[in-house]
Amino acid sequence: MVPRIMPLSCCRAGGAMPKTDEDAKKPASEAVPDRHWKLQVFYLCFYGFMTQIRPGESFITPYLLGPDKNFTQAEVTNVITPVLSYSYMAVLVPIFLLTDYLRYKPVLVLQSLSHISIWLLLVLGTSVLAMQLMEFFYGITMAARIAYSSYIFSLVAPSRYQRMASYSRSAVLLGVFTSSVLGQLCITLSDVSFLTLNYVSLGFVSFGLILTLFLKRPQRSLFFNRPDGAVDEAVPSEMDKMAGGDGGRGTKGWRDMALCRMLREVGALAKQPQLRLWSLWWVFNSAGYYLMLYYVQILWNEIYPSTDNRRVYNGGVDAASTLLGAVASFAAGYLKIRWTLWSELVIGMVTAFQAGLLLLMNTTSNIWLCYAAYVLFRGFYQFLVPIAIFQIATSLSKELCALIFGVNTFFATVLKTIITIIVADKRGLGLPVHHQFFVYFGYFTLLAVTYLLAAVGVGIRYSRHKQPGELALAKEPCQAPAELPPGQEQSLDAGAMRA
Repeated sequence: MVPRIMPLSCCRAGGAMPKTDEDAKKPASEAVPDRHWKLQVFYLCFYGFMTQIRPGESFITPYLLGPDKNFTQAEVTNVITPVLSYSYMAVLVPIFLLTDYLRYKPVLVLQSLSHISIWLLLVLGTSVLAMQLMEFFYGITMAARIAYSSYIFSLVAPSRYQRMASYSRSAVLLGVFTSSVLGQLCITLSDVSFLTLNYVSLGFVSFGLILTLFLKRPQRSLFFNRPDGAVDEAVPSEMDKMAGGDGGRGTKGWRDMALCRMLREVGALAKQPQLRLWSLWWVFNSAGYYLMLYYVQILWNEIYPSTDNRRVYNGGVDAASTLLGAVASFAAGYLKIRWTLWSELVIGMVTAFQAGLLLLMNTTSNIWLCYAAYVLFRGFYQFLVPIAIFQIATSLSKELCALIFGVNTFFATVLKTIITIIVADKRGLGLPVHHQFFVYFGYFTLLAVTYLLAAVGVGIRYSRHKQPGELALAKEPCQAPAELPPGQEQSLDAGAMRA
């Protein structure tokens, strides 16, 4: 309302390669884990699609503010919604580690149970405390998305990572789009009440729990469950290098210290200009982006407090923004420019547009104009996401890549929580939603100015040196990789995140 899984070669690898003599000599790590992997991938994609079918999700805020629950706007804005940020930050790191240690399936079961808890509380809860508990479970479901987005990599050989990841991500996006459209059609055409829609959502998430129980629990994972001999006669992974190159046979040694050593390596990698720039973008812009998502439905209700449910179009807007985000992400893969030269300028211009859209959303009295600004705001963000992924992951091993995205997401969550405490929480300033959006506008304006000033600095340095070494043409990142790092899939299925 979360981290690229392969070495550099996998970031560039697409589908299966033509069969050669080398294929017969593939190491164990390239072997397909199960001969029924196609069926397992299909089932996982079906599971990903079905678990996104929650038609009441786009209408939770009007449901809380309406006659069914009758909470005040101040309670929803300053008491209930802030719990989501706190919960997400509290459980993000433990779930990140447990996902790998427990091999995915138990965390997916936890996610399904949390979804059921959310809708039981929405249907049966009547107190502010119950709604705060609902937001706590919502934070768990958000953090647990890493389990689904990384599960796929335990089912297939590395040569198929990118294509299979694109399938699983597409299933999620299609589920989000279908859920939003279904919810809107029920509200607008069938005059279904918000309460009934939440009962329907409860049925779907309960079915999702049943589907989870039939998922196969993988035997291996990225960090804690690496099979013995998986890298024999092959290029060792980052974890094996950290352990002294003894491959899978030294599991006890690298479990104790490799993660810490990799974190130190991440700190050293932060000196690379492009990796540092796009990591900072991920931290600062993602924090602002999700704060907008959390509170935008409250803003819509303030601009257009309709008493007729049929005139609430949250589901349609979420569907449109999801579709535009998918198109923008796809289009970004075909943008061919010298990113070492133009990154700051592109980020600065996009951030400036987003700042303007936030100001428009907050000052207009036309709900349709506010809807349009919201859709464009999300589209701009989704446009930069695959570019950031590729710029960060282009020269990293799969383990370092996962850690960097995990660290970036954690810092973004911490920043988002700090802003929530200061701006939204009643124990801080407790600002109403319009004032909060002015703060978010100022936040994005400051970011835009910073990026544009950095772009001016890059331009000045480039003009002084016709061919500066630090501005040499980057490796062509014209095609963003199809796979997402585990846990970052939330960036592309944010339509499932409600305010």
